Parts: sequence; C-alpha cells; structure tokens
Amino acid sequence: MKKTITLLLTLLVGYAQAQTADSVTIRKIYDEALANGKSYEWLRYMTKQIGPRLSGSAGAQKAVDWTKQVMEKEGFDRVFLQDVMVPHWVRGAKEVAYIQNGKQKVTVPIAALGGSIATGPKGVEAGVIEVKSFPELRALGPDKVKGKIVFYNRPMDPTKINTFEAYGGAVDQRANGATEAAKLGAVGAIVRSMTNVRDDNPHVGGMRYGTGVPLIPTAAISTNAADLLSKSLAENPNLTFYFKQNCETLPDAKSYNVVGEIKGSEKPDEIIVVGGHLDSWDLAEGAHDDGAGCVQSIEVLRIMKALGIKPKRTIRAVMFMNEENGLRGGVQYADLAKKNNEKHIAAVESDNGGFTPRGFGIVGTPDQRAKVMPWKPLLAPYGLLEIGAGGGGADIGPLAQLGTVLFGFKPDSQRYFDYHHTTVDTFETVSQRELELGAASMAALVYLLDQHGL
Repeated sequence: MKKTITLLLTLLVGYAQAQTADSVTIRKIYDEALANGKSYEWLRYMTKQIGPRLSGSAGAQKAVDWTKQVMEKEGFDRVFLQDVMVPHWVRGAKEVAYIQNGKQKVTVPIAALGGSIATGPKGVEAGVIEVKSFPELRALGPDKVKGKIVFYNRPMDPTKINTFEAYGGAVDQRANGATEAAKLGAVGAIVRSMTNVRDDNPHVGGMRYGTGVPLIPTAAISTNAADLLSKSLAENPNLTFYFKQNCETLPDAKSYNVVGEIKGSEKPDEIIVVGGHLDSWDLAEGAHDDGAGCVQSIEVLRIMKALGIKPKRTIRAVMFMNEENGLRGGVQYADLAKKNNEKHIAAVESDNGGFTPRGFGIVGTPDQRAKVMPWKPLLAPYGLLEIGAGGGGADIGPLAQLGTVLFGFKPDSQRYFDYHHTTVDTFETVSQRELELGAASMAALVYLLDQHGL
C-alpha cells in the first residue's frame, strides 16, 4: 500500500512540475509574439505589396516566391515547394448590372462567382423569379422558371451565435444555385451575398456546375441590392434584370504549396503541421482570408527558434495553394504525405480570420480529444476557453485519412463575414494585437502537441 501511495505521489509531483514548466514556456511564447512578433508586418507586405492571390494568377506566384524567401530568411531547417496544378479562372472586365422597373433603371453591384461562365458580350436580360430554397424553386417547375433569372434570396440566419453555422446554412445557394436553376431552364442565377451586413459589397466565392446540366452565368449581388430587388419584385413582378460578366476559365496552371520546417530532435519522423492557405479571391487583399493564417503559421516556427525551443517532433508551416476554388493544395499535400510514408500526428489550421482567439476545434477520436483536455488550464489564461470537438480546416481535412488529428483555430467569429470574399478584406481591418495573440495561441498548442503527443 505504501509503495502504491508513494508511486501515486511521485506521478502527481511529476505532473505538477511538467504543468509548471509548460506554463512558463507558454508565457514566454506569448511574450515573444507580443513584444517581437513579425506576423503583422509580414501581413502588411502580403496584402499591400502583393495583394489578390487567386490560384493561377501572377499574384499567387508572387506570394509563393515571397513566403519561401521569408522562411529561408528566418533560417528554418528546410524550406521547399510542392508542385500542384490549380484551376485558372479570371474575372475579366468589371461586371455591369441593373434592375429595369418600367422606365426606371437602377444600377446595382454584382460580381461573378468563381468558376462561372460569362454572359456573352450582350449580357443577359430576363424576368426574375425570387426563391429562398431549392425545394421552393423545384415546386415552381420549368413552366415558371424557363427563360428567367433565378434570384436566391435566403439570408444567413442572424440568430446563430457562431456565424460559420449561419454561413453553412446559406452557402448552398452560391455553390449549387446555377445548376439547380439550369435544370429548370433558367438563363441565369444571382445569389444574395453571404453576410448579415447590409452593404453594397458583393461577397464572391466559388460555385460548381453539375454534370449533364446546361451552364448558365451566375453572380453574387450585394445585400442592399438584394433587398432592393426583392422589394421591387413585390411591387412589380414583371420587372427585368440585366447583367453582363466577362469571366473565363483558362487551362490549369502550375503552382505550389510552400513548406518550411524545423526538424525534430527526438522523433523527427513524427510531423506536426501548422498552416493557412496562400490564395485569396481576386477582388480582395485577402487579409483575414487567409493572409492572417499564413503569417501566423510562419510565426509559430519563428517563435520557437527565437526562444531556443528545440522541438521533439518535426514542425512544419505549410502555405497551401488553391483552397478557395479547388482545394488542390490540401489534397496534393496529403497525397504526397501518404506516398512518402510520412507520419502526421497533428495538423493545425488558421482560416477563420485574424480576430481575438477563442479556442480550437478538434477532429479526432474521443480518446485523442481527452488527451488535450488537461491542457485547458494552461491555455485558459489567454482566453482559449472553447476547446473541444469541432471543425479542423479545409486544407488539412485530407490528412484525416492518414489518421492525423485535426485542430481548427477558432477566433471570434462575429466580424468575419463582414469582410469575407470582398474588396474590404484589407490589411486595415486586422488588429495587430489580435493577430499576434492568434499566432501565440497556435504556437502554444503546437508546443504542447510536440511535448506530449497524442
């Protein structure tokens, strides 16, 4: 009995000492990020000197070259590129749209959705059918839809506290709206922007065409314009809508994932990934989506080097290419990891903006999540209270097939969709302190994953 008690006390003392050592290191991580952080200035360069970075564009290639140079300058043990073929869609000349209500013509802001076809040089003008769901559209049937423009006007649910849930409940209109409308003979589709903010900024994003269905042009319309169109239709169901867009899809282009790593000192074959996606939509600087995640991920490795932390496991910062309109970078990374027999024990992604840190969502088994729970007291002093089952991230998602535990960084979500996929997703909307707190939060988690494993 005495031996059992002695062993238990020894274990408890050892655990307390480890917790104390971890607490001290995590404090140092935050001090380094907040006093000497580089993420904010890196983000300034990415957004102001490079700007939009849609896959296949010159901006995307500049971002590849620049992030590789940054990681080499920081002296990471290895920096390399992974080839990936990506879609190459271009917007062309700015879109034009207006509501023709009797003799009154009102110009409204729209923007083509990524992957859409063009309207042709004359544009498209037709009557409008307003719906809020696919079942409502199907119930109308081809007799009422054929030859018309379908207007999807279901807003994000404002009662959802987590705005990503609200986004998930509305984004099917953007992704599949053109296909569903074309099945019934529509000549075009316009979609209410994915935001609860009333503004004049079209919120773009990707869409996809179904097989065996005619291709029709589709665009996002700003929320103010959507409200105006809905009100105008209620007053005059016979009005028409005109829009012209000049986009096209070019042959796939060669691009790259950019990878930097610090080699593990004890278990170099076990890999922990931290990353974000390098590409952004063509209208935006891509500050929150996802310049923030990229610079935070590079900062994780910089902090470790600055503090002299020699990780047990290999830590990789990965700048994924083509999250926005294809996810090919994430798929390629996972395919190469499988081909090379790499063991990825964990992956952390930041793709929810550079806002105040709240916690991490975990995709893994109950036992794996349970191993993380003892770390909550270490992270709670820094506002990381929301730690538990949740989403990981689109780019790291393909790693799940390899048994990798996924962690999605969760900042406060309330403002993200004010800026998402718009011209106002700019450097000026990012708080330096919030960005640096996020980088420190990710570094703290990566440190704990490295020290204790899963």
